[in-house]
Amino acid sequence: SYFGGSAWTYDPKRGEYYFHQYSPKQPDLNWENPAVRAAVYKMMNWWMDRGIDGFRMDVITQISKRIDSEGRLSGEYGSQIEDAPAGDDGYSSPYFFCSDGPRLDEFLREMREAVFKGREGFLTVGEAPGISAHRNTYITNPANGELDMLFLFDQVNVDCANGTKWNPIPLKLTALKRAMADQQQAVSEAGWASLFFNNHDQPRALSRWGSEASDEMRVLSAKAIAMLLHMHRGTPYVYQGEEIGMTNAHFTRLEQYRDLEALNMFKQRVEESHIQSAESMMDALAKRGRDNSRTPMQWNASKYAGFMPFNVPSQNNAQPWISVNPNYVDINAAEQMEDSDSVYSFYKRLIELRHLQPVVSAGSWNLVDADDECVYAFIRQVEQTCENAKACEADEAGLENDVNSSSAVAGDLPCASVKKLLVMINMTDSSVAIPAQSAELLRNIASSGVSHDDVMISTYSADHALKSLKNGTLAPWEGIAVSLQ
Repeated sequence: SYFGGSAWTYDPKRGEYYFHQYSPKQPDLNWENPAVRAAVYKMMNWWMDRGIDGFRMDVITQISKRIDSEGRLSGEYGSQIEDAPAGDDGYSSPYFFCSDGPRLDEFLREMREAVFKGREGFLTVGEAPGISAHRNTYITNPANGELDMLFLFDQVNVDCANGTKWNPIPLKLTALKRAMADQQQAVSEAGWASLFFNNHDQPRALSRWGSEASDEMRVLSAKAIAMLLHMHRGTPYVYQGEEIGMTNAHFTRLEQYRDLEALNMFKQRVEESHIQSAESMMDALAKRGRDNSRTPMQWNASKYAGFMPFNVPSQNNAQPWISVNPNYVDINAAEQMEDSDSVYSFYKRLIELRHLQPVVSAGSWNLVDADDECVYAFIRQVEQTCENAKACEADEAGLENDVNSSSAVAGDLPCASVKKLLVMINMTDSSVAIPAQSAELLRNIASSGVSHDDVMISTYSADHALKSLKNGTLAPWEGIAVSLQ
């Protein structure tokens, strides 16, 4: 099991073992059985009839297994499919037999027909272990009638050594570029991309790839990571607390953890298999454990961060199910909602751009400076989108938009749309030179001059961005999106 121990658990009532890739409380259903599939579709229709807007489907790409001619899985007694070799922990992984199986497309098309045919205004997104960027193109292509979007994992596995997240390594920016580029290029003509770095199964991206060296660096790096993600082509997902820059929990004791995976893997890797020291595993949990993203939402600076009441007499002994991150006093929603320079306000600007600027929501994507280990840069480009060019010109001439605030954003009207955009993000704590390809692109527009109106958004102010462009350097965690038209 991915959560530790065997993936087979004995059921004394039936006198049989059942299969579970994850928790024993999460048995794998037998999708080969038509009655099982019909029951699932009936349940889904019940919810759709109640008015929900769709489904996020957990590990949906593992519903079809590779089975032998008798319907047996690898690992079952008498199976004709040879089991995978055991790892250092003594267990083989079911991953290769259970991911992107031979009937996956068939099952997804059947689901679409049985549940969603004739309905409008819904979304289907599936968690997709074992799915390549190329397969994502097929599954999310509307012409194939399967799912609207998938969550791929290559981009959040780039800092894992030896194929396990329990051996975390520092981020190599070029590896992240390759993973994101594969996904972007695969959906350039068909299909669609989901954009995420954070979710309930991942540590906080800010602690993982950003900086907590100071409050200033924390805020700047939170904005830089957000800008990097949201300026890609696809649909960005914001996980609770990400929009205010919540960090990892920084737990130091095993008893602080609640996640079954964390507790089981410590037992398996440290106490049973002895393949990792307690110190090393605790460090890995602090960096990569899922509980890092599951601490209570930090609403305000009151006790328990506003997650639950603390002054109700009948609940004097009540506590959150898991500890609140101690930094809630400084990092909370109430502190940021009226602060125009906060991480929260920056997220609002990024989301606004996606609605106002077609180049952000629909433009093509091309990586530049692919080998640079400090700066992540790419071009977004879109053809002329407004049919009434004269009206656009009038709107642009009359547009008065103050972009000299910190974390600047330009372009209040869809008509003031940018056609070609260079996005550059310095992903380090140090000032760095703008890399060669980006610098060359900027030289091509330097003769006409770069103004505030050309800076679509920046993690600093528009004034700061213009100085950086003139000097050919990016400050720590500085991100700039500048028009090249």
